[in-house]
Amino acid sequence: MKFTLSWLKDHLETDATLEEIVERLTMIGLEVESVDDKSALKPFTIARVLTAERHPDADKLQVLSVDTGDGKPIQVVCGAPNARAGLIGAFAGPGTYVPGIDVTLGVGRIRGVESHGMMCSERELQMSDEHNGIIDLPADAPVGTSFAAYAGLDDPVIEINLTPNRPDATGVYGIARDLAAAGLGKLKDGAVARVKGEGATPVRLAIEAPDLCPGFALRLVRGVRNGPSPKWLQQRLSAIGLRPINALVDITNYITFDRGRPLHVFDAAKVKGDLTVRRAKEGETVLALDDREYKLNGEVCVIADAEGVESIAGIMGGVHSGCDENTTDVLIESALWNPGNIARTGRELGIITDARYRFERGVDPEFMVPGLELATRMVLDLCGGTPTETEVVGYRGHEPKKVTFPVSEVKRLTGLDVAKAESLDILKRLGFTPQSDGDTVDVLVPSWRPDVDGKADLVEEVMRIHGVDNIAPQPLASHAAVNGKILTTLQIRTRAAKRALASRGMMEAVTWSFIPSAHAEAFGGGQPELKLANPIAADMSDMRPSLLPGLLAGAQRNADRGFNDLALFEVSGTYEGDTPEKQRRVAAGVRRGTAKLDGAGRHWAGNAQAVGVFDAKADALAVLEACGAPVDRVQIEAGGPSWYHPGRSGTIKLGPKVVLGHFGEFHPKTLETLDVDGALCGFEVFIDAIPEPKQKATRTKPPLALSNFQAVRRDFAFVVDKSVEAAAVIRAAGAADRKLITGIQVFDIFEGPALGEDKKSIAIEISIQPQERTLTDEDLEGLAKRVVESVGKQTGGVLRG
Repeated sequence: MKFTLSWLKDHLETDATLEEIVERLTMIGLEVESVDDKSALKPFTIARVLTAERHPDADKLQVLSVDTGDGKPIQVVCGAPNARAGLIGAFAGPGTYVPGIDVTLGVGRIRGVESHGMMCSERELQMSDEHNGIIDLPADAPVGTSFAAYAGLDDPVIEINLTPNRPDATGVYGIARDLAAAGLGKLKDGAVARVKGEGATPVRLAIEAPDLCPGFALRLVRGVRNGPSPKWLQQRLSAIGLRPINALVDITNYITFDRGRPLHVFDAAKVKGDLTVRRAKEGETVLALDDREYKLNGEVCVIADAEGVESIAGIMGGVHSGCDENTTDVLIESALWNPGNIARTGRELGIITDARYRFERGVDPEFMVPGLELATRMVLDLCGGTPTETEVVGYRGHEPKKVTFPVSEVKRLTGLDVAKAESLDILKRLGFTPQSDGDTVDVLVPSWRPDVDGKADLVEEVMRIHGVDNIAPQPLASHAAVNGKILTTLQIRTRAAKRALASRGMMEAVTWSFIPSAHAEAFGGGQPELKLANPIAADMSDMRPSLLPGLLAGAQRNADRGFNDLALFEVSGTYEGDTPEKQRRVAAGVRRGTAKLDGAGRHWAGNAQAVGVFDAKADALAVLEACGAPVDRVQIEAGGPSWYHPGRSGTIKLGPKVVLGHFGEFHPKTLETLDVDGALCGFEVFIDAIPEPKQKATRTKPPLALSNFQAVRRDFAFVVDKSVEAAAVIRAAGAADRKLITGIQVFDIFEGPALGEDKKSIAIEISIQPQERTLTDEDLEGLAKRVVESVGKQTGGVLRG
């Protein structure tokens, strides 16, 4: 939202400086984005042409002698046809930046004659598009003074960043109201006098979609003269980035920014029959004022005459009924539109206009008719004409919201000690109406504040006007216990998982929560309740059931750009349903090419191998260990979900029911669905499935307990069926004596005819650590016997001879 300082002072009586106004705007929540103090125009001065002689080597150039007010004439070469002795205009000397031509002037030679600057046209100073001659000022223009000050071009422009909940501040008057409430001046009376009309409006209006148009006001003005708008109006519109068009259009643009009330004008001669507000017919088209044709659907609200659509309601008018220099009779429209429908229509059609910006936030319904009266007054003043009476259709008046306001909430929610009288006075200055005077006050909300719904909104109003800068900094309250737990378990695990994966050479990625429908179905999703009703893009239609599709797509995008060997991870949410308990916290990662833990790519000592299932398994176990899962007690089962390779994947469990994650290489069909190729493996660990530790959380490490007795290692080789997993043998051997056996690892697997059909040998090394005494041969033999019995009982394995 842009406005000039003088424009603000049209509505605010204040002696505050520009700096004070800018600071206060930010303090009351209207954050200032930028301020253009027009310092770039300060070097331009008013100068008089003393003499004008023809250039010796160019028929269309003249050599001017220019007086800039210091008594030292300056030589300037000029090609303007209106340059002459005695002319007073705007002069730019060497070193001056000229914005209209984007050039910084210097001393130059033009056809052999030195030129020390230039006399400027209006286009060169961005005053208008006029470039047929240099600026010609009246004879009483003060030579030697600032041209910007003389022409009113030194008016600073302020731009504020509006939050979506402040429709009242989309007009300069609303901004002035806030500043006045904050004590920076007095708000001028903004009441609009009624303009008396002659006779009824001949064009009748019908509203066929009252849910989309709660009110419509219309008036005809006959006998207007539509030409350029006056200089002051053009300058204001140009200052905020709008191009002046003609008086009628400029008036509506001005009121849009002045009062936050968008209007539209129709050339009455081009409107056939009466007007109707209705939903567009499917496939109906309109050529809009941006010279683009839009195809409409049944959800778009339009204003139509007997021959078809004349305007996309609340967003943009049509070319057919637009006003031009031949317009003599004009229909002025001021209406109310459904904010949700305006926002949806604007987004579907890809149209961004100042009218849409305001209507989708909610305009003041009580200013619908006064806005029309204000526009009528400006049309009569600038274009002349005779108005008819105003016709209002559909509007039933505004019923103000009533909010119960416990005054003590200001202290509770903000920490500010604001007296009750001051709190209520602030609300009154902002236009609210307190209905009582107790500790709990019923407050009526003004029509221009549709964003205020509850007591917290009123607290915010009091806080921002009283001053956010008055909130004193307070130290955080200390916890009762030293090293007390602040983060939740899930937060701690999320950070631990990220740190663990980053330390393994993986790079964190942040992918979209929305993925294509085909990708969601390939990873177990695609349920109707997880499809977006209004996706931001066609290929972002479903909430993701897994992090892997986004990571795989990211890896492929990198590979397409030449980065073939990389490892990505993400710790975020996935969605198995549309209820909170079906959202999960997952750590997932993928490795591509040769991006292994110990390095990737080619090397003279030996090239790295392609990633595989065991790289993914190691990553998954590293995450579990970092998150505090009992990794020594988890079970690994062969196979995983359908998106993994059936023979090169695994499932990590804690007991028979708790699934902690999956890992493995991906199924070829999955990669084909995602249009991904290359050596790839991945994992996903369900952080929220890890059980809470039973012991009290502490950062203190447990004492290191070392045995004084020598550890012993024993090897066993068992012949088992080929279907028996090595993990089953390890679990069975460890169950023989959980105190003495401190470690088991597989060091050999052998298959051969000597073992028998469908048999294999699994050799394990068992680490035995006595705690109380040195073990005797009898102790070791007894332990070995228990190991053989346990393996035989649980797996059917026998000791290999």
